[in-house]
Amino acid sequence: MSKLPHVGTTIFTIMSKLANDTQAINLSQGFPNFPVDPILVNILRENASKNVHQYMPMTGFPDLLSKIGALIESSYGRSIDTQTELLITAGATQGIFTTILALVDQGQEVVVLDPSYDCYEPAILLAGGKAKRISLSSDFLPDWDLIYDSVNDSTRMLIINSPHNPSGRVWTVEDLEKLELLMAKYPHLLLLSDEVYEYITFEQKHTSINSRPAIVDRSIIISSFGKTFHITGWKMGYLVAPKHLMTEINKVHQFNVFSVNSVAQASLSTYLDHVDVSTLGAFYQKKRDLFQKLMAPSRFKLLPCEGTYFQTVDYSEISRLKDVDFCRELTIKHGVAAIPISVFNASQKDQKIIRFCFAKDDETLIKATELLCKI
Repeated sequence: MSKLPHVGTTIFTIMSKLANDTQAINLSQGFPNFPVDPILVNILRENASKNVHQYMPMTGFPDLLSKIGALIESSYGRSIDTQTELLITAGATQGIFTTILALVDQGQEVVVLDPSYDCYEPAILLAGGKAKRISLSSDFLPDWDLIYDSVNDSTRMLIINSPHNPSGRVWTVEDLEKLELLMAKYPHLLLLSDEVYEYITFEQKHTSINSRPAIVDRSIIISSFGKTFHITGWKMGYLVAPKHLMTEINKVHQFNVFSVNSVAQASLSTYLDHVDVSTLGAFYQKKRDLFQKLMAPSRFKLLPCEGTYFQTVDYSEISRLKDVDFCRELTIKHGVAAIPISVFNASQKDQKIIRFCFAKDDETLIKATELLCKI
C-alpha cells in the first residue's frame, strides 16, 4: 500500500528527460547552466584539503550559523539567536519537509496556495495532515477573501511562497499586513514562509517575514543557498524559527539528516565574507530583461515577473492544447522545454500558461528565443 498513491514522477524530471531525449534546449527545470563563482570553487578546493570532513554539529557549523545571523540582520534588521533559532538543512525542500513533519499532527489541516511547489502536499500527507489547497487570484497574488474563508480555528498551518514559484510574483507590504491581521485573528495558526528566491527580485522588492515582528514568533522561514548562489546541486539551505518551534523541528532533523555536508558548510561560511547578495537581483534582472526583449516579437504574451528566475507566458493565441500537451509539443516539435502551470494546481486548472527558466547563459537564451519566435 502506497503512502502517496497519487504522487508520481515530478514534472521537472519528466520535462528535463524529454528535453535530454530530444536534444531540446531545457528552459524547464529551475537550475542555472552558467559557472559557479570561481571564488567559491577555490574556497571549496582549499577546504577539501582541510580537516572538515567529519560530522558538523547537528544544527550547523557554528561559524556558518554566525554568518547567516549577520546576513539576516543586515538584510532584514532582525537579530536572531543563532544557537536556538537557526538550522542548516540539506536544501530548502528538506527544511520544508522536516518542519511539516515536526509541527503538523494527524488530521490537522494545512492551507496551501495554488499554484504551489510540489513538495508541500506530500510532506503534509506523510505527516498525517490534510492539505487544503486553494487558488491564488488569476494574476497569482493572494485572494484574501478566499484565504480568510478557508482558515479557521482548527487550521494548523498556512504555507506561503514569495517570491513565488512558478509565477515570479512578489507579495506586497499590503499583503503582509493582511496576513498579520489573519494571524492575529487565529492566534494558534503557524506560518511556513518559503522564501528561497528572497534575493532574486526586481522592481517589486521582497519583504521577508523576518522583517515582520508581529508574526515571527509563529513563523518558520525557509531559505536556500542553492538558489541564492546558483549551486542547486549542493542541496544547502537553512531555516529560521522561534526556539519553541525549533526544538520540535530539531527532533525530526536529527533523525532524518542529523547533520549537513561538512565541506559545503565550511566553504559557504568563508564565501559569505566575499559575496554581496544585494547584487543578485541586478544580475538576474539583466537576464530577465534580455529574455523579455528577445521574446517581444513572439506570439507569446509575457506575464509579470517581479522575482525568481522564471518567466510565465500565456500561449492562448498560439494553441488550444492543454498546457501539458503544449509543453510536450514545444519540446519535441520546436526544441525548447518549458513547464506547464496546471501541474502546480490540485484542480489541474489550465490557464494556457507555461513557465520558462531564464537562469541560463546568454547564448542559450538567444538560441531558445530564436526558436520560440518562429512559432
